[in-house]
Amino acid sequence: MSDPTDFHAHFALLSDPRVARTKKHLLSDILFIAICTVACDGEGFTDMEVFGRAKQEWLRKYLELPGGIPSHDTFGRVFSIIDPEAFTECFVNWTQAIHVATAGEVVALDGKTVRHSFDTATGKSALHLVSAWASENGLALGQVKVDDKSNEITAIPKLLEMIDVKGRIITTDAMGCQKDIVKRIIEKKGDYVLCLKGNQESLHEEVKYFFDEAQAAGFEDVDHSYFESVEKDHGRIEIRRCWVVEDDAITWLEKEDQWPGLKSIAAICSQRRTAKKTSIETRYFISSLAGQPSKLVSAAREHWAIENSLHHVLDVTFNEDASRIRKDNAPENLAILRKIVINLLKKQKSTKASIRARLKRAAWNNAFLETILVG
Repeated sequence: MSDPTDFHAHFALLSDPRVARTKKHLLSDILFIAICTVACDGEGFTDMEVFGRAKQEWLRKYLELPGGIPSHDTFGRVFSIIDPEAFTECFVNWTQAIHVATAGEVVALDGKTVRHSFDTATGKSALHLVSAWASENGLALGQVKVDDKSNEITAIPKLLEMIDVKGRIITTDAMGCQKDIVKRIIEKKGDYVLCLKGNQESLHEEVKYFFDEAQAAGFEDVDHSYFESVEKDHGRIEIRRCWVVEDDAITWLEKEDQWPGLKSIAAICSQRRTAKKTSIETRYFISSLAGQPSKLVSAAREHWAIENSLHHVLDVTFNEDASRIRKDNAPENLAILRKIVINLLKKQKSTKASIRARLKRAAWNNAFLETILVG
């Protein structure tokens, strides 16, 4: 019986879009070499060919290679015609197989633009993707392309349909604070902690006014829960204070706005102190969680892990923004490829080295590369 977490078994289900008589190389071989290349700090299609030729003897341990090593043109042509939705489905199914979800895990949804993926000659705009990130396990769970004439509001529901939401806390930036999105989260038995800003201007102002009045009166006659945390790191002190109000105190909000699953509203004040500067920011949230201010603070903070642990890594370590691959489906498919490699590297537990260090080690050491791919 095959291992349900096996990478090769999941991606073997991907349909080959090429005409049968033109196939000189197996799709599975092309995908394997491409993943190995990215896992060894390679980037584009030329790197895939160079890697394949340099590692041909090693690759034959795992691949048939009936036509030898594909050319860079072949890599480019194949990745430009692979159906990105089908590729994403394989990716999501594989990730869910390797991901041991924990109750209450925060899953952050956020968008990112691949800046140099635009094509002026054809009028193609830059690729914008919404991704899901499991903050506790540090894994990319899926991605959805934002249509050119749309925005993240339409892409987020599609992403929610792909991933397992049950028992998890979904966070988004202010744009994702929409009733339809909240409804889908609740229908799939998840929870949410959503930030309020200009996209829900009246709701934001009402919640802000409520907390301003309550705090001015010392929360007299307003049942609430409170949590405070203090962190010190490299000469910086950060104090987070959270006030949560629920039950009868927010019935006016439930009746007026009809937010599915709404159980609480929260104000989180973050104060950052350094030797030269003190800054204070207060943000307001709606949530399906009740009586758990510490969990609200944690969820609001963990949301930004998608920026630091995924988007920053894609840009700085994998040079995603600098990629000039633009033809057809290739930019979207390579974005999936990078997330596959990030998950493979995160799944490798024998070292605590950075992603950059793991890429270098994989390039220099075939045994380490093998543990990433098949270990």
